Amino acid sequence: MMWGNGYTMAWGWPVGLLMLAAIVLLVIWAVRAFAGGTDRGGQREDAAVAPGQGEWSQARQILDDRFAKGELDATEYRERVKVLEDKAR
Repeated sequence: MMWGNGYTMAWGWPVGLLMLAAIVLLVIWAVRAFAGGTDRGGQREDAAVAPGQGEWSQARQILDDRFAKGELDATEYRERVKVLEDKAR
């Protein structure tokens, strides 16, 4: 004699495991979403960064691009990089 037409034992534990996995994934998502999260690179958005470091790297990238395009010569590039390094200190 089968109770519940035999479906309880056949589908009970796989569905239970799927529900458990879904709950675990939901908890992980909630913790990451409400704890400040991370960007796509895996680094925290509010990671300890020295003040002005983000602006320095952006300014340095602009200088690198201008030097690569030939808008700046080598001496002018070095002078501007030195000014940026002095500002960062």
